Amino acid sequence: MMEQLIKNQTFQFRIGGMDCAGCAQSIENGVAKLEGVQLCEISFARELLNVSGTVSADSVTQRVEKLGFNIDLVEDETATPAATPAKPPRFWHFMWNRRETRLVIVATLLILPSLILHEFLPMLSVENIWLDGLAIIAIVLAGYPVAQSAWRALSINREININVLMTLAAIGALIIGEYVEAGVVIILFVLGEAIEGFTAEKARHSIRVLMELAPTEAIRFSDAGQESVPVSDLKIGDRILVKPGAQIPMDGTVLAGQSAVNQAPITGESRLVDKQVGSQLFASSVNGEGVLEVEVTHLAQDSTIVRLIKMVEEAQEKRSPTQRLVNRFAQYYTPVVLLFALLVAVIPPLFFDQPFWNASAVETGWFYRALALLVIACPCALVISTPAAIVSAITHGAKHGILIKGGAILEELSHVRAIAFDKTGTLTAGEPQVVGVHTPQCTCVDSSVDFCQSCRNLFALAAAVEAQSEHPIARAVVEYGKKAGVERLVAQNVRAQVGRGIVGDVSETEIMIASHAHFHQHQLHHTLDCATIQTAEERGETAFLVSQDGEYLGFMVLVDQVRETSKHVVSQLRGLGLESVVMLTGDNQATAVKVAQDVGLTEFQANCLPEDKVVAVQALIDRHKTVAMVGDGINDTPALATASVGIAIGRTAQAMETADISLMGESLISLPYLILLARRAMNIIRLNLLFSIGIKIMFMGFVLAGIGTMWMAILADVGTTILVTLHAPLNLRLFSRNRG
Repeated sequence: MMEQLIKNQTFQFRIGGMDCAGCAQSIENGVAKLEGVQLCEISFARELLNVSGTVSADSVTQRVEKLGFNIDLVEDETATPAATPAKPPRFWHFMWNRRETRLVIVATLLILPSLILHEFLPMLSVENIWLDGLAIIAIVLAGYPVAQSAWRALSINREININVLMTLAAIGALIIGEYVEAGVVIILFVLGEAIEGFTAEKARHSIRVLMELAPTEAIRFSDAGQESVPVSDLKIGDRILVKPGAQIPMDGTVLAGQSAVNQAPITGESRLVDKQVGSQLFASSVNGEGVLEVEVTHLAQDSTIVRLIKMVEEAQEKRSPTQRLVNRFAQYYTPVVLLFALLVAVIPPLFFDQPFWNASAVETGWFYRALALLVIACPCALVISTPAAIVSAITHGAKHGILIKGGAILEELSHVRAIAFDKTGTLTAGEPQVVGVHTPQCTCVDSSVDFCQSCRNLFALAAAVEAQSEHPIARAVVEYGKKAGVERLVAQNVRAQVGRGIVGDVSETEIMIASHAHFHQHQLHHTLDCATIQTAEERGETAFLVSQDGEYLGFMVLVDQVRETSKHVVSQLRGLGLESVVMLTGDNQATAVKVAQDVGLTEFQANCLPEDKVVAVQALIDRHKTVAMVGDGINDTPALATASVGIAIGRTAQAMETADISLMGESLISLPYLILLARRAMNIIRLNLLFSIGIKIMFMGFVLAGIGTMWMAILADVGTTILVTLHAPLNLRLFSRNRG
C-alpha cells in the first residue's frame, strides 16, 4: 500500500487475532501513541478499529502488525452487513487454526513424560537430562508467542500486561530449575487465552446470527415484468413482490394484498400481525399466506433490521461504569502486583532470615512464591467478568425485540426505582377512533352514519391539515374522512405546535386543530359545545376543536383503547418493587382518571405539555434518584432525554434516536423482562467479580503460606476465567428461556 498522508480523516480497520479485552486495549493504546492520532476507538465485539486525525492508514497498519495482530482497511464503512451463513465456531477447529495453540499441542506432548514422572509419580525419583531438555523445548515453543507479546507491550506501549507477568514467571522458574512447572504454567496460560478467544468468537457469532436475518434478494416489478435483484439495487419507490411464506426483503408500504406477518425477528412479538393496503412492513419479517405488492420506503443500508444490527453492535462497546472501573483498576493492578511480588521475593530473605531459593522438595523459597504470585495475580477473570455479562444481556435483549444502547444504560436500568409512562401509544393502543363530529350548525341525525353539510365541511378542512402529520390522531382523522367520503382538500404550510395542536393553510385560510384547553384559554369555542365537550371528556373521550381564521367551527371526539397488556404490565412492575409508577399525559383530567383506573395506576398527571413532562420526570429523579421514562412520540422526546433511562415503544424515529432503549414491539409486554434482565446481568457481574477476587485472595494465601505451586495457581486462574466467561451466557440463556 502506498503511503498516503491524510489530514483530518477517519479510517476504519478490521482487526483479527484479538482474544480478550486486554488485546483490544493494547491495540488502542499502541495506535493512540502514533503521531497525528486525534481519536482512536476499538470495538472488541465487532473487531473494528476507528482512527481519526492526520495519521496515515499505513502508519496505523504497521503499528497494529508490530503489535502482533492482523489488520485490513475497510473501504466502505456504510456497506450493508453481509448476510453470509453464520456457522457457530467449532471448538477444535478454532483451536487448530491458531498458531499458538498448535505450538502448545506440540509442547504438551513434549512435556507430558516429565509431568507424569516428576509430578504424578515422584516416588520413582527419575532424573534425566533428556526429560529436562524436552521440558525446556516445550517452554520455548509455548512461551515464544507470549514472550513476543510481552516484548511488544514493553517496547511499543510501555506497559506491563499479563504477558509480561507470565514471561517473568516462566523465566524465573527456568532459573531455579523448575522446568516442568514453567512449562505447565505457560501451556495452561496459552490454552486459557485460546479458550477466551473462542468464547469471544461465540459472542461475535451472536451478531452474525442477527445479520442472517437481513434478506439478500427481492422480486422487483419492472417494465419487462418481474425480476430477481439484490436488495442493494433497490431504490425508494420501487415496487416488489412478496410471495406467501417468503421473507420480506425491504422496509415498505403495502400497495396491494393482505396477509398476516410474523414480525418476531424485529419486534419479538409472538403473534402474527395483520397487514393490508397502507400497512408498514419491516425487512426480515416473514410473510403469511397472502401475496403482497410493496413499495420500498428505505434503502437497504437504512432498513430497520440493518439499523438494529448496527445499533446492537455499537451498544456492546458502550461500557458500563463498573466495566470502566474494572479496566482502570486492571491498569494499575498489574504493575502493583509486580512490585508486590518483588517485595515478597526480597523482604523475607533480607530481614527475616527466610530462604530465597527452594530449601528442599517440600519447602519453597520466597523467590518461588513470588513467581507463583505473578501467576495467580493475572487479572484475566476480573477484566472479562463484566463485558461477558453485558454482551450476553444486550444480545438476549435484541432477540426479544429490545434494543439496549450500551452497558452503561443496562447498569442504570438495574437501579431504576420509578417509571413514568406516556399515555397515548404507550399505555393505550395509540390508534384512536373518531366517534363523533359536531358543529354549532349541525343537523346530523347520526354522524356515525352520515354527515350533514356543516360537519362535512369541518371534517374536510381538518383532514386536509392532518394528512401531513404522522400523529396517531391525524391518521384516525384521515382514515375516518376517507370512509365518510368527504371532499379531499390540500393544506399548505402545515406546522405542528407540539403539545397544543396543528396549524395549516387551506384555500388561503388558516385552519387550527387543538385541544379543548387551548381553545378555552383563547375563548374561541361555543358555549353550548363547551358543555357537550366537557361531558365527553368526563366519559374519558378526547375532543379536538377546529377553527378557521380564528373563528370556532366545531369539534371531533376520539376514543383511544387501553392496550390489553397494560394492566398486566403495570401489575408486574409493582411486583418488582418499584417505588413509583406514574402516567404523564397531555389529555384532560377526566380521560387521565379513566385510563389510570383501567390500568391500575394511582399516580398520574394530566394536561401535560412536553415541558410539563420534563418537569415531572425531573421531580421523580429528585425523589427516587433513578427514573425511567417510557414513551412513543415526538412530544415525549424531551422527557425521554431527561430521564435516567429513556425507553421508546414502537418505531417512531425521533423517540428511538433519543431513547436509551427501544421496545421494537407494539406493546409494553417486554418491559418487566427488560428490567429483570438488567438486574440479572448486574447480579452476574457482582458474583463474577466476587468469585474472581475471592479465588485470587485464597490462592495468594496458599502461595504465601508455601503450600501453593505455580501450576496450581495457573490452573486456578485459567479455571476462574473460563467459569466467569461461561457463567453469564449460560445464566442469561436459562433466564431468557424461562421468561420467554
